[in-house]
Amino acid sequence: MDKEISSLKHLFVTVFLSNFAIMVVNPAIIDITMDAICPSQDKCSLAIYLSGFQQAIVGLGSMLLMPLIGNLSDVYGRKALLTIPVTLLIFPSVIMAYRRTTNYFYAYYVVRTLTGMVSDTGIQCLPIAYAADCMPEGKRASAIGIVAGVGSAAFVCSTFAVRFLSTAQIFLVSSISSSAAAIYMTIFLEDTNRHINKDEDPVNQPILLANNANECTSDSSPKNIPPFYHVICLLKSSTTLLLATAISFLYGLAEGGIQTPFLYFLRARFGYNKDNLAVLMLICYGGATFSQLILVPRLAPIIGEETILCLALIAGFSNMLIDSIAWVAWVPYVVALFPMFLFLAKPALQSIVSKQVGPNEQGIAQGCISGISSFANILSPFIYSPLTDLFLSERAPFNYPGFSMFCIGLAWLIAIIPSMMIRFGTCDSRHKIRDILC
Repeated sequence: MDKEISSLKHLFVTVFLSNFAIMVVNPAIIDITMDAICPSQDKCSLAIYLSGFQQAIVGLGSMLLMPLIGNLSDVYGRKALLTIPVTLLIFPSVIMAYRRTTNYFYAYYVVRTLTGMVSDTGIQCLPIAYAADCMPEGKRASAIGIVAGVGSAAFVCSTFAVRFLSTAQIFLVSSISSSAAAIYMTIFLEDTNRHINKDEDPVNQPILLANNANECTSDSSPKNIPPFYHVICLLKSSTTLLLATAISFLYGLAEGGIQTPFLYFLRARFGYNKDNLAVLMLICYGGATFSQLILVPRLAPIIGEETILCLALIAGFSNMLIDSIAWVAWVPYVVALFPMFLFLAKPALQSIVSKQVGPNEQGIAQGCISGISSFANILSPFIYSPLTDLFLSERAPFNYPGFSMFCIGLAWLIAIIPSMMIRFGTCDSRHKIRDILC
């Protein structure tokens, strides 16, 4: 492994442990929700809507908090802000590890909703900003891809572990893993140095300070937290950032659809249980781990992040199209290999965004993109949960049980348009646009 990338080893361990804590509970939570709300039933509209409501609230909180947390990490350091979401992971799992009665489920539901606003997206966003701080532009795509690959590897390990753990043990292991992540990063992870010398290349100077010194702020101190207007200025500072914003929204819309409605679709359509979902996720994230750890570092220097993004979105649409017309239970297992390419979309997009801003704005830029994706996650349950419920019921207007899955794929299909504009556009570097907007 490259020496510069190996310097991120403590970040990789923190990302692995924290993602393991989140993901180890995913295959079991569907069964736990169904047992708590609709025992002895395979279909439950209330469970679908309750899960969708939680997803929407978490998305709303993330949308509001991620730009703030990202910018605070620019001001006070990545490590200080990363400690918050990692620590918050501990509390929900402890509740379910203690007891899993209906009342404790609702307590878990509330705590998980509140902590998820910070932890779910924060653990994805802040490590990317940390990696961007430590890597030159030429190696940034590889580093971001490896961070994503470590997260996918955590999913593979957690899904494999679920096969051998009881429900009580799952939440106990999650509690231990999240606690270990918090302790490990406190001891071993060092903060990054993001201070910029004024004599450096002006391309590396903060966009907000460079473009808004007279108009947006009277104090150029990095301790000032830009208001919402400055966030808009940042997104407007590059055509590429505006297109990335659109892609992030559409990707988040589809991503929200596969978080809950897709799992309930598989349960209702093919009778998938915890073990079936675990195997499916194992195939899916096993391929994603390989592609993010092996393919991205090798392909990015050759074909570029823009081409990787386009191919990933095409793979996502193809995946959901085939799932929507699946005729037997083994079809989703086969097409679960498509996410090997789909999951390259987010690290490619994050790498593209990181190259559009200076070192002191990595946090706020990644936070804004994550916040927009979270906003799409708010809308997603309101679109896909009713569609899933409708087309799995006898009230469906036509016989297409997987229609909501096809609609999920449409979001990725539409996202191909702005990704192609980035790929073949001429204004793709902040070298050209720093002095244009705001």
